[in-house]
Amino acid sequence: GSIWNNLYGGMATYQTIIDAPDENYGNHKAIARILKSYYFQTIVDLYGDCPYTEALQGGANLTPAYDDAQSIYRALILDINAAIAALNESDLYLPVGNEDTVYQGNLSGWLEVANTLKLRILLRQSEMGGETPAYLAEEFAFLSGGFLTTDATINPGYVNESGQQNPFWANYGFDVAGNPTFDRDFIVPSEYFAEFLKGNVQTGSSGETLPGTNVADSRLERFFIPVTIGPDAGNVTGVIQGETNVNAPPQLSEPGPGMLRAPDQDGFLFTAAESYFLQAEAIHRGYISGNAKEAFQNGISASFRILGIPGDAAAYLASSDNINRIGWDGSANKIEAIMTQKWIALSGFNAIESFIDFTRTGYPEAPLSIIAERPARNVRLMYPTSEYSTNSANVGLQGQTIEDAFSNKIFWDN
Repeated sequence: GSIWNNLYGGMATYQTIIDAPDENYGNHKAIARILKSYYFQTIVDLYGDCPYTEALQGGANLTPAYDDAQSIYRALILDINAAIAALNESDLYLPVGNEDTVYQGNLSGWLEVANTLKLRILLRQSEMGGETPAYLAEEFAFLSGGFLTTDATINPGYVNESGQQNPFWANYGFDVAGNPTFDRDFIVPSEYFAEFLKGNVQTGSSGETLPGTNVADSRLERFFIPVTIGPDAGNVTGVIQGETNVNAPPQLSEPGPGMLRAPDQDGFLFTAAESYFLQAEAIHRGYISGNAKEAFQNGISASFRILGIPGDAAAYLASSDNINRIGWDGSANKIEAIMTQKWIALSGFNAIESFIDFTRTGYPEAPLSIIAERPARNVRLMYPTSEYSTNSANVGLQGQTIEDAFSNKIFWDN
């Protein structure tokens, strides 16, 4: 429920800027349109149909009607196109300054965010039939480049003071005095993630053998720190999903220095790694021109860079290139390779994209929890209880049940 409630609450600010009558703030409105589209895509990808046309009106409409998810996607593209057009005419409007906590008024950066976001939205529909391929071809024709090559970071001035630390650090790192936070122990690797990056063979939830890559990935100890006690002391240790405290290892690894750097560390809106993997997929599918392998390997390198070990990328690329699932040349299924490396890269930075990509493509093939009651993962989230209590007349029309969370797919999921 917090995903839905927090995103809608935050987007109200963007709508206020968009609706402001002063047209001198066209640059600010363009940025607001981009951010609104960024977060609305997440809402659609997780829940499906949702309030859009009547949403974000505050007290003027407390019970907004729901819009069709695919129509919202089309509207997001129109909003992004409008933002791009405005930013290309930025001299007509008042300049943006330090109130921009991402680019401090450098609008070329926002153009790259807009293009990369548009790429993500279009690619999400890449496996659809009907009239969608023609629509995608038309939109991709105007999307030939200008994507993110560096991380789009957020920092309004984080410092090591109460209430002013980077939120990720404040939740999962240390307080102002340097004491571990309460939630720090709750962020641990799954055993599958830890062993996959070690290159080891594993056993799936049904007893099947999950082949290893035999390639040790140094990113693992940037994601999570090695444990200090127990039989796996000195190594990163994860937990089998669904395992109880009684059966789990005596100590589990906690967030490492690649994710937790300092209380004033940047947050991330869009990582360069995600941008490169989106480009690799689009090139491979034939939507844009370029070298898919180069974009794929740039994504891996960007992942090493964001974790603070850029010097390790070259050796990893050399050892992994001919390996199935993690290397370009060694993988017959390029989409599986892209999604697997993207899953690694976005862990700790935007892992919700990995859930959405798995729903769309089926990759990477990670085991279910050992206590899963169904043979497959859910394909969407349930609408929160807040909707049933405050907007019951409209949310009730969606007819969503627990069964729907496993069978009622998002429109782009064939």
